[in-house]
Amino acid sequence: MRRRLPSNSLFVACCLAALLAGCGKDQASSANNQSAAESAALTITTTPVRSQQLVRTVPATGSIFPWQEVVISAEVGGYRVAEVLVDVGSRVKQGQPLVKLASEMLEADLASKRAALRSAQAAETNAAAALRRGQSVSASGALSAADLDQLKADEIAAQAHVDTAAADVTTSELRLRYGTVTAPDWGTITSRTVSVGQIAQAGTEMLRLLRQDRVEWRAEVPEAELSRIRTGQAVQLTAADGSSIKGRVRTVAPTVQTSNRTGLVYVDIIDGNARPGMFARGEIAAGSGPGLLVPIASVVMQDGYSYVFVLKGGNRVERRRVEQAGVHGQDMEIASGVTPGEILAVRGAGFLKDGDVVTVAR
Repeated sequence: MRRRLPSNSLFVACCLAALLAGCGKDQASSANNQSAAESAALTITTTPVRSQQLVRTVPATGSIFPWQEVVISAEVGGYRVAEVLVDVGSRVKQGQPLVKLASEMLEADLASKRAALRSAQAAETNAAAALRRGQSVSASGALSAADLDQLKADEIAAQAHVDTAAADVTTSELRLRYGTVTAPDWGTITSRTVSVGQIAQAGTEMLRLLRQDRVEWRAEVPEAELSRIRTGQAVQLTAADGSSIKGRVRTVAPTVQTSNRTGLVYVDIIDGNARPGMFARGEIAAGSGPGLLVPIASVVMQDGYSYVFVLKGGNRVERRRVEQAGVHGQDMEIASGVTPGEILAVRGAGFLKDGDVVTVAR
């Protein structure tokens, strides 16, 4: 006859079996969850923080201006323009004729002044001869002292008339010379407002000259950056069409514009196709030194601050706040927050959170 187990023992055995079964399911579920988490980890690429000798720059924008643009006009007025010898774009030399005025009236005026000079010289000769005769007979008492004084005064007046006539001749010669407008320096004609047949007016613009073909870039630099800029620093410009232009700092304006808190930096263009009126962006080399570089793609903006994700042990990332110091091509200089050699997330960094587990792509 088989012995029956007590009912309470049977109950305990059932509980133990159920507990063992539950533990096995929990362990299996935990293993499955861990496997699922690992398979769901974001795949990223990484790069180390690099230490490199850098040339630091000050970015700025501005326009190209003439170094000096000379306004050319006639020095005599009231005469017809007979000939215009240049046009916009003409390259000229110093002293080269540019515009000629009708010279007939100027030549006639000069001839009249020369005739007046000869008449004054003749009168001065007669007055001098009369004075000599008066002096020769004054000792015999034939000529009074008053008459002798009058002869002396006539001779002085005649000499003054000669001087006046000579000055008039000089003036007429200058007017005739100024009838041909010449270039004050070498360069390129940038504007023309004169036409053949018009009546020239003294001081009225006829032409404009880009003196010595020199142009400059006038950069607007924030006042906080002006102290970093020195005469002679190299400048790299990029025009609107993408072309590269080289320059050098000539001087920094001694004042700051109160309207926008910027100062003007004058940069001489030394190489490149730069024309007055062009807009250009530039970078002014403001010193060099060691710096830390990371790819721009590894820097994430969150909550108004810059962060990077540093790869730690166990393939977990740590979010770390950094301070930007400038951009160098495809890289960004970091002033603080990382050390050389630390591994940063690059591709996929924008989707990470602090403490995420990642898979590093190979």
